[in-house]
Amino acid sequence: MHVRCPDGLPEKAYRQVLEQLAELSPVVQALPPSVALVELKGALRYYGADTRRLGEMLRVRTISRLGIDVRVGIGPSITVAASASAQVPRPGGVLAIDPGEAAAWLAPLPVDALYGIGPRQAEVLVDYGIHRVGLLATVPPATIQRLLGGRAGRTAADRARDIDPRPVVPRALPAAATVSHAFPRHTLDGAAARAALLDLVVRLGLLLRRRGQASRALTLKLTFVGGGSWERTRRLPEPSVHDDDLRLLAYQLMDAAGLQRGRLTGLALKGEDLIGADEVAQQISFDDAREARLVAEAAIDRVRDKFGPQVIGPAAVFRRAS
Repeated sequence: MHVRCPDGLPEKAYRQVLEQLAELSPVVQALPPSVALVELKGALRYYGADTRRLGEMLRVRTISRLGIDVRVGIGPSITVAASASAQVPRPGGVLAIDPGEAAAWLAPLPVDALYGIGPRQAEVLVDYGIHRVGLLATVPPATIQRLLGGRAGRTAADRARDIDPRPVVPRALPAAATVSHAFPRHTLDGAAARAALLDLVVRLGLLLRRRGQASRALTLKLTFVGGGSWERTRRLPEPSVHDDDLRLLAYQLMDAAGLQRGRLTGLALKGEDLIGADEVAQQISFDDAREARLVAEAAIDRVRDKFGPQVIGPAAVFRRAS
């Protein structure tokens, strides 16, 4: 079962949907920010119902308990289930594809409707006259590999034939990491706000490195005199735990706020969609300056571990504190 929640669903509500899924089956894989996979084999035996009935049961629960409708796709593989959920019109519904009907159901779909096919891949396939999934399934895999590249071509060819052995792997929604700063009195000073944000970047990076996690996205929240607030989230180009990368995106978020004369009372920076730091691919870099900064970052962390987090840091942060 592939479940799509409404776009822009708050994290708290998404967690509540995951709890409803866990009541249906113990095998739930969170795919934040708004999607989840569910293994139904155990649920089918427990409830004695067919797959469509389970999907409708889930919708009734999320609507009645949470006020949230969902789009549910059910099929013999992740590819079919995810492709099916995308075909369900908003706000919600259930589309269940029986195992024996999967190939026939996939065949008339446009290639960009096949789960895992990106816009650029679809554009290449269409340029070569491969408009439908059924046609993609008939083209020799070696040809698709030449068009899309070795691994991507093999994956596309397999999924068009409903060859997708991936299991649903239980995974909870990744935790977030948040640091915040409250100004003792409201500030209009852009330099003071930027220095406070830099301090949050340093604190967040240190927290993530100590926890052995890396962030895929950052959320910046600004609060103003009178109780108003501004909040935006952007994804990092690659998951990172390093101050350099976090700082660049945090500054972009601050610039996007267009503060002008806004009177700030506080800032909060949240690292979201966290993964284990050991899951981040190690890129070969020819940027000597960046490599030197990463070495310095590791050395600074050792100093902080020995003498405390406030003994060393960016000069702008220490000027603000003085």
